[in-house]
Amino acid sequence: MGSGHPDAFPATRPSVVRSIGSVDPDVRRDAYDALVRQYWRPVYAYIRLRWHRDPVEAQDLTQEFFTRAFEKEYLEKYDPARARFRTFVRTCLDGFLANERQAATRLKRGGGVVLEPLDFPSADAELARRSGGGDVDPDAWFRDEWIRSLFSTAVDELRARCHATSRATAFALFHRYDVDGSDEPARPTYATLAREFNMPPAEVTSQLAWARRAFRDIVLATLRTHCATDEEFRAEARDVLGISPP
Repeated sequence: MGSGHPDAFPATRPSVVRSIGSVDPDVRRDAYDALVRQYWRPVYAYIRLRWHRDPVEAQDLTQEFFTRAFEKEYLEKYDPARARFRTFVRTCLDGFLANERQAATRLKRGGGVVLEPLDFPSADAELARRSGGGDVDPDAWFRDEWIRSLFSTAVDELRARCHATSRATAFALFHRYDVDGSDEPARPTYATLAREFNMPPAEVTSQLAWARRAFRDIVLATLRTHCATDEEFRAEARDVLGISPP
């Protein structure tokens, strides 16, 4: 889409990865807030699964990890030549937890980073539902939760964008088919959606195609902000969406 299109996305967004090292405290704090939104679920699940902590302790450690990372500038040491940023976050988390296990006292939460209320009960419910009580790979789970957080953020942004541009029906179709229907044994057919939404099947096809393109663009735009280099961005896009953006 061209930049003059009323539905166009911004051409660029500030890089969260680069902004965490900003000398401007407001820019740095906003970057950490964005990182918390993207990473708290995978971090929490990883603490539960890899380090076998109970829910209450894992909640405290999740919040403490992000506070400590902000105060001690852990993540500013990221070197994109050595690993993907999400791999680096997991490595920092392992180091934090290993040191925490030996520590006699806890660092008080607070400081410069503001942690919004995190929905730990829903994370626990999802953990129980998807694990089924069986053994799981914590590293694979971290990756999957990271992608789920990315997609959840994109769905929320698509909802806001659709309602702001009179495309609420397109979002409703997308949510019904691609979000709610993704876990159903049998998704509704386009003909069923056409009857539900009182529109021709061809219009269902058109609206879903638009919404999927918009969702993909949001995912890519968000993903780019969480990568330090173009090479990392392209690698993550291939991993997450199976595409190779220019």
